[in-house]
Amino acid sequence: MIRDKSAKTSAKDAPKKQAANKAAPDKAANAPVGKTSAAKTSATKTSEVTAAKVAAGKKDIIAVAPPSFRRERALIKRGVWPVAGCDEAGRGPLAGPVVAAAVILDPDRIPRGIDDSKRLTAEEREKLFDKICATAQVSVAVASPARIDRDNILRASLWALKRAVVALPEAPRHVFVDGRDRLDTACDCEAVIGGDGIVLSIAAASIVAKVTRDRLMCALAQDCPGYGFEQHKGYAVPEHLDALDRLGPSIHHRSFFAPVAAARAKHMPWTVEPVQDLFSVTEVEVQVEEAIGIDASANL
Repeated sequence: MIRDKSAKTSAKDAPKKQAANKAAPDKAANAPVGKTSAAKTSATKTSEVTAAKVAAGKKDIIAVAPPSFRRERALIKRGVWPVAGCDEAGRGPLAGPVVAAAVILDPDRIPRGIDDSKRLTAEEREKLFDKICATAQVSVAVASPARIDRDNILRASLWALKRAVVALPEAPRHVFVDGRDRLDTACDCEAVIGGDGIVLSIAAASIVAKVTRDRLMCALAQDCPGYGFEQHKGYAVPEHLDALDRLGPSIHHRSFFAPVAAARAKHMPWTVEPVQDLFSVTEVEVQVEEAIGIDASANL
């Protein structure tokens, strides 16, 4: 009778395997506490990161810190107060004004949830707008499309920002402004690039400016129907460009922005000044050259 050796081996090793399986939990239980907790912690972190990536569609999540009141508090500790933040809304659109806002937050009554207006929904901005206006000192200034056409968009924006600061109920001793350009104000002014996501006062001003401009554009939509101002707020989205090409520019459009200028040339060509060709030869120049040739032949 021939017996299978592998069967004998597995039968002999079975008790040993069972004993090893029983001893495994005991080893884990007797392991040092630090190693066990570290293993659990690493496993927990791994599972959290995995869950976060799955929730984000297998993309890395970048946490963005909200703006803080740190810079304002540093000035308050030095005895500098009031401190204002200012920002504008509406530099990029093809139509409508630029709206600037300045805000002096009350350190004891700062509404929760203030953030860069671009990170908030329309409903969140509306709620925060009411809370900011109820607890802080707020002012707004508007630069019309006519001023934008006359001065250019940058100068018109800076003009509106300065007007908003001057219009505050209480004159600030320090101003934070979003962007690269400082304002010509009577007090100290500090420009902060990306300030609406860093300085809380600037973030509050961005909300006030954005909500105010959106409401103005909804009002302009009733004055000039067909352009969809209430939807895109004057920005150069395809729907707005189609309406501009179909209807031509309105009085609320910025004349020297390229799509508006093209639509004006199409619908109102008589308003477009002809461009002089600097390389063309005039009759006067030809006559002068002929006269010089005649004089030269006479001398010969």
